[in-house]
Amino acid sequence: MKIITLPKENLTEFIGYLHAFGEIHAPTKRGDKSVVFAPVSDLSEIELNYTRTILPLKKYFFKPVDVMFNFYADKGYEAPTEEADKKYVIFGVHPCDIHGLKILDLVSNGRYVDTYYFAGRNKAAIIGLDCIPDDLCFCRSIGTDFVDAGFDLFLSDIDNSYLVRVGTSLGDDMVKAADTLFHEVNKEDREAYKRKSIERRKSFRTEIQLQDLPEIIDLEYENEVWHEVGEKCLSCGTCSMVCPTCYCYAVFDELNLDASSGQRKRRWDSCLFKDYALVAGGHNFRAERSSRVKNRFFHKQRGFVTQYGRPSCVGCGRCKAYCPAGIDIVEIVNKLRSQTRV
Repeated sequence: MKIITLPKENLTEFIGYLHAFGEIHAPTKRGDKSVVFAPVSDLSEIELNYTRTILPLKKYFFKPVDVMFNFYADKGYEAPTEEADKKYVIFGVHPCDIHGLKILDLVSNGRYVDTYYFAGRNKAAIIGLDCIPDDLCFCRSIGTDFVDAGFDLFLSDIDNSYLVRVGTSLGDDMVKAADTLFHEVNKEDREAYKRKSIERRKSFRTEIQLQDLPEIIDLEYENEVWHEVGEKCLSCGTCSMVCPTCYCYAVFDELNLDASSGQRKRRWDSCLFKDYALVAGGHNFRAERSSRVKNRFFHKQRGFVTQYGRPSCVGCGRCKAYCPAGIDIVEIVNKLRSQTRV
């Protein structure tokens, strides 16, 4: 992998070069505390020192509401009109969110390929950026605090410069377009990177024990903790919406006022919604909130491991950060692991 450095005073100029590769999207502030990925027209809008955005990158490729096709009574259906040549450069993506995209790539490229997802995914360049964790981050425990693939470029802070890893040929083209801004790695850069790596590793304050967790979850299927969490859960689905790897959706039709044309759409869905498991005849396989909470945990920490060999969680901390009931995945796992049965 090609590794070079970019002096911090050259960052703004380099981002200017990226316009040639697509519309630039980056983390920007919304209010005093929130940060979102959004288009940037003024580079001063970019917020580099952020911990997490409200929504992860899935909003670009697996949209909250997406038109699947238009239909007409007289001529059948047709694909929606899209800006086929429009490309994006998404700058400042943290390692956990890149891992989230890798999970969505894996799921969307399964037996039935999600062409709607890849229609946007294949148009986006990803430029990663390292971060400093807060009390909600547990990505180190899951192994998603570092990423070695899934990006075009990745920037690591080494004080006065960024260490830049080139991950793809597109990333190499970006570097070549602004080659005078980059330098070769020297001894001071290497030492700074190793020192920063140690500092970042020591800064993690929250851990989750994943070893044999699928077996623990199986053993504790009837644990009272599921009822405790069910009593707190509001079934609002916020955790699913902000999760980088939740991909459930519902399909519905919208009929136009002419009653002869309309659109078939899909929108984000959540296994926490009361009607998610509702079937014909009014029967509901998971009518109780406790069973829906349990199902979500079993899918992410048990079922996904069985199918793909890893949990469907990247440790970003969004589920706790934005849960109105303050439900904490780390606390639940610790209770399940407790030798004293809850």
